[in-house]
Amino acid sequence: MKSKIEAVIFDMDGVLIDSEPLWKIAETTVFNQVGIRVSNKEMETTVGLRIDEVVDFWKERFVNCKVSTEIIVDEIIQEMIYLIKQQGKALSGVEQALLFFKGKGLKIGLATSSYTKLLECVLSTLKIEHYFDYTLSAQNVEYGKPHPQIYLETAKMLNIKPQNCLVIEDSFNGMLAGLSAKMKVAVIPEKSHSTNKKLTLSDFYFTDLIELVEYFKKNDF
Repeated sequence: MKSKIEAVIFDMDGVLIDSEPLWKIAETTVFNQVGIRVSNKEMETTVGLRIDEVVDFWKERFVNCKVSTEIIVDEIIQEMIYLIKQQGKALSGVEQALLFFKGKGLKIGLATSSYTKLLECVLSTLKIEHYFDYTLSAQNVEYGKPHPQIYLETAKMLNIKPQNCLVIEDSFNGMLAGLSAKMKVAVIPEKSHSTNKKLTLSDFYFTDLIELVEYFKKNDF
């Protein structure tokens, strides 16, 4: 029997806001200051992970970096807040999608690998806070994506069974988290991930939120 979708849970970076280029700028700026030299291509490996996990991942490979993870993370977050306020823009179809799902009576959640400060900064900058019934940062759970914990916890707080949730993701790690939570997953790949054929393992695959909305206007949830 087909599970009825009762809630939509959005990822944030690369789904609501075009922040992946900003993350690369912020990480490169701070990493260069502490002796971690990573190319933009190499950075794709850690997209979707929590920022402390990203920093630990690269520190293990650059053992001469003696700056604490906490300090590096804080510097990256501060740089991101500045960039989001200066350059942050909603991706195509964001408000259209939020209005559509609200109009259908679905609950709307947000589950992001970004820290709470960034979650609040993005929602405030894009002026979309009022659409969400519940938001959760991976900073407040034990395990980040690709572990399913953040999606399971969001579903619990929305009071919706996991199998009745639709996740909207842009990265491979995020897709794995949603699938592992036994949720339906729609992937809209951020441009730098579009060549990853593994993303087609998702239940749905779209080029942007406008295409996603048009699909669900014509098909049952």
